[in-house]
Amino acid sequence: MTVERVVTDLGPTAESARRDRLRAMLDGAGVDALLITDLVNVRYLTGFTGSNGGVVITAAGDDRIATDGRYITQVAEQAPDLTSIINRDCPRALIEYLAGSGARIGFEQHVVTVATHQRLLPLLAGSETLVPVAPLVEELRIVKDEFEVEQIRTACQAADLALADIIAAGVLVPGNTERKVARALEWAMFERGAEAVSFETIVATGANSAVPHHRPTDAELSSGDLLKIDFGAVVGGYHSDMTRTYVLESAESWQRDIYDIVALAQKAGREALEPGVEAVGVDATARAIIDEAGFGDYYVHGLGHGVGLQIHEAPSIGALSTGTLPCGAAVTVEPGIYLPGRGGVRIEDTLVIRDGDPELLTTSDKTFTVI
Repeated sequence: MTVERVVTDLGPTAESARRDRLRAMLDGAGVDALLITDLVNVRYLTGFTGSNGGVVITAAGDDRIATDGRYITQVAEQAPDLTSIINRDCPRALIEYLAGSGARIGFEQHVVTVATHQRLLPLLAGSETLVPVAPLVEELRIVKDEFEVEQIRTACQAADLALADIIAAGVLVPGNTERKVARALEWAMFERGAEAVSFETIVATGANSAVPHHRPTDAELSSGDLLKIDFGAVVGGYHSDMTRTYVLESAESWQRDIYDIVALAQKAGREALEPGVEAVGVDATARAIIDEAGFGDYYVHGLGHGVGLQIHEAPSIGALSTGTLPCGAAVTVEPGIYLPGRGGVRIEDTLVIRDGDPELLTTSDKTFTVI
């Protein structure tokens, strides 16, 4: 059974402005309407955060959102300017809404499965067609509006404050385990206003710090260890991302040496961020410093990635990246050196590309620090 909730015009919202920008892209994509079923994209376009939903954007502006009966109240509150269709099979309900219109209906080719596509085809009632479309919403999401930047900025602040809290509380000391440090940091982020953590917090001590995405274990922090902490908070659905690396109690010269190299590369990468710059060129700027120092084989990932409603989203900043970086993109800069069996250093910030200097959102000290 399908039930529609019809609303009157409530005026423009941030989400309606995003839908209008997407609407303007439909003609270039060769479609009259676009079916969106990726839940992150649904949230971006409507504000709706339920676990089942879809939205159809039409050239004529008669958009619809679909969800099931569990979310009747929620969809009315979060997407009050959209008419909703209450039906558990959201893709089916939205295609049936368009059936008989003769429209060329686009679908997210990177989201819709072959099975779902085959299930939807028989629902077309007339001359409609289903057309695969590239990730248009993801393209829109690259450039953040000021509301989105503020959410990311607040998430970064929660993470910065939480890190300072656990340092002040003496959590980063020999004898504590990686897991204990990770849980303390995550709880501190919640205490500082996070609604969730961006990803499983990485705490890696000693030789474990040479593993880029090490998962915390019961390994104990020891004097002389490199300690790498990669973490983030979520506020308003938006993520932050930051990595800091310390040395516990006493440092050796090789630890300071690789830290200084990574810090120099990270600074160069940050300073290379400007509107219109080639993403691959930003990566190359930072990578050249590590290569020239003789550690190129120990820098095993790209320089950074976009951050927003997802912890990893477009644009990518790496050796294989294509395209340029626009003003308003929120990105990370995170070079590293990882020496197997010894230890590793990564330094990471979240920034927003602006006209002029980029805006640094993660402000925790990056000076070489022995705790």
